[in-house]
Amino acid sequence: MPRILIVEDEQDLASLLEYNLKQDGFEVDVARTGAAAVARARSFKPDLILLDLMLPDIAGTEVARLVREGEPRRVPIIMVTARGEETDRVKGLELGADDYVVKPFSVKELMLRIKNVLRRDSGEPKPSSAGGKLTAPDIVLDADRHEVTVKGKPVVLTALEFRLLKTFLERPGRVQTRETLLSDVWGIDAEITTRTVDTHIKRLREKLGTAGDIIETIRGVGYKLTAP
Repeated sequence: MPRILIVEDEQDLASLLEYNLKQDGFEVDVARTGAAAVARARSFKPDLILLDLMLPDIAGTEVARLVREGEPRRVPIIMVTARGEETDRVKGLELGADDYVVKPFSVKELMLRIKNVLRRDSGEPKPSSAGGKLTAPDIVLDADRHEVTVKGKPVVLTALEFRLLKTFLERPGRVQTRETLLSDVWGIDAEITTRTVDTHIKRLREKLGTAGDIIETIRGVGYKLTAP
């Protein structure tokens, strides 16, 4: 039974979410402050966190950082907030959110998004004797360890950047439209514009340095990984 941690200071909304999640078969815990959320995440060991960004004590983005800090297992996070501007969505996704939901929202839709993120997370590569490495010139992506190195040096990527790079490495030479990337990497029917893809690829290229040139822009269409 998947465990969901609700981090929400609005009592009525927290209770509504808790009720619906339990009705759907989830094990649920609730935290109403950022400090409580960090403590509960470490003891409850949730499979997913619903995280309000506007909390009374600690910003939700800081809670996300503290929850994931030093944890061997990366917990999926769906950010839930009243901030619905594109810049807010992009920032949340860049910080490693697995999805971003704007208040007010449909509880039914949120349930579908939760299941989608959990399904996607459970589909991540598991350690195997054969290894899960994908390579390109100067780049090695180890899916089992969730690590990337460039010219032998580790590169720290956000969850979305990691999935973007992995997608390109799995599809060398194949053009990926922005819409395809939004669907396959974000795992949602995007409510954000395709400029978000451009922003993430720009940051990914910057982190990869000269090795990032392997991701080629196909003007008016999308991107592709230049086959070695």
